[in-house]
Amino acid sequence: MSKSLNETIAAVATPLGPGGIGIIRISGPESRLIGRALFRPARQEFSDFRPYVLHHGWIIEDTEALALDEVLVSYMPGPGSYTGEDVLEINCHGGPAVVRAVLERVLAHGARAAEPGEFTCRAFINGRMDLSQAESVAELIAAPTESGLGFAGRKLSGAFSREIKRLREQLLSLKAAISADLDFPDEQLESLGPAEVCSSIREVRSTLLGLLENFSRYNCLRQGALVVLVGRVNAGKSSLLNRLLGRSRAIVTPFPGTTRDYLEEMVNLRGLPVRLVDTAGSRAAPDEVEQAGLKQGEELIQAADLVCLVVDGNEPFEQEILRRIPEMGAGRVLLLMNKADLKPVDPDVQDKIQARGFDAVYVSAKSGFGLDALISGIRKKIIGTEAEPRADALVPNLRQKNKIQSAAQLLEELEQDLELGVGFDALTLYLDEAVAALSEITGAISSEDVLERVFSSFCIGK
Repeated sequence: MSKSLNETIAAVATPLGPGGIGIIRISGPESRLIGRALFRPARQEFSDFRPYVLHHGWIIEDTEALALDEVLVSYMPGPGSYTGEDVLEINCHGGPAVVRAVLERVLAHGARAAEPGEFTCRAFINGRMDLSQAESVAELIAAPTESGLGFAGRKLSGAFSREIKRLREQLLSLKAAISADLDFPDEQLESLGPAEVCSSIREVRSTLLGLLENFSRYNCLRQGALVVLVGRVNAGKSSLLNRLLGRSRAIVTPFPGTTRDYLEEMVNLRGLPVRLVDTAGSRAAPDEVEQAGLKQGEELIQAADLVCLVVDGNEPFEQEILRRIPEMGAGRVLLLMNKADLKPVDPDVQDKIQARGFDAVYVSAKSGFGLDALISGIRKKIIGTEAEPRADALVPNLRQKNKIQSAAQLLEELEQDLELGVGFDALTLYLDEAVAALSEITGAISSEDVLERVFSSFCIGK
């Protein structure tokens, strides 16, 4: 992102492929001139592009001034545009050949092809948004659910930035008070004691820990969760996969070992995007193919956010099941007692499960009984609650979470040293580093490498 802001850039701002409309976005000092060179207005009285008005006309060929496509063109002068620069957008028909041809004309008239995220990077550089707001643009585009959309929207509005800046200001004010006390010990200043400093630090750290908790709890609503169905052959894993998907994705037969590999599908469980995986049933594998399938299943179990251990409720309950749950981590295992529409062979099975404190859901893949309870159980195990996130929840992304974690750790170390009697002069170093970590979240301080990593993940045209 070290390109000159004096260059005019252009890119297709709509998804590739056939569509009703394609938009070519141009940003930079030559935007208006390039538009005038390519545009033939439909109205004779047209003299120049009026800001924030759609102008009807045609994009012309260079050679014989033939009409290439009928378009609508809008012009947004800086600094009141998305990028803070002069921006011109051409709305043409959405056929790939048309869009590509119009873009080629724009590039031929002096614009440079934009890099991924370069428009939003310019918006950041020109002060239209801070770094966390810029990141929220990519999050908004990639949001798989309404919850993820809400998280990104609140960050784009500046709510997340304002909270980070407020915490940063608290730490700066605390450092200023400590520094004044150190620099002017003989002056009649209101001194801060260790208890007051500790109280201030705890207040900021508590808020930071709340943001980290939001990441742990709600990031799955934005990124999705991996849920793996495991269990013995013919326990009903594939039938449950089909039931949750609402269609027949997995082949189901009465013969054991139908699924020898794993099947993976995306499903939205009441706003929770889930990668749902059906693994090969566990048994003594007769050949190398099935052994490979079982090995893949074990790897998926290790990576899973939640393991759904499917048990045939119409078979005698095996002690091996109770042994496997702790091995896989009881906190991330949900026991699914399938075939709950049939009378259980072991009437004491529920007592055995409850006595060990394991979470279980009774369900029937055949009839659909217990499906709502299953979805609620999955959501509760992954998110920690069945309820939707608060309307004002602020959820950092991974980069922001790491910076918040660093700041929280520094404040914890500061508090520990303060309790050990370390002098205030040494403690200000912790405050400096914590402030720097929070500043990197909003881009108040940022390196070229950080900007490169952030904006290179964007799509071209945004």
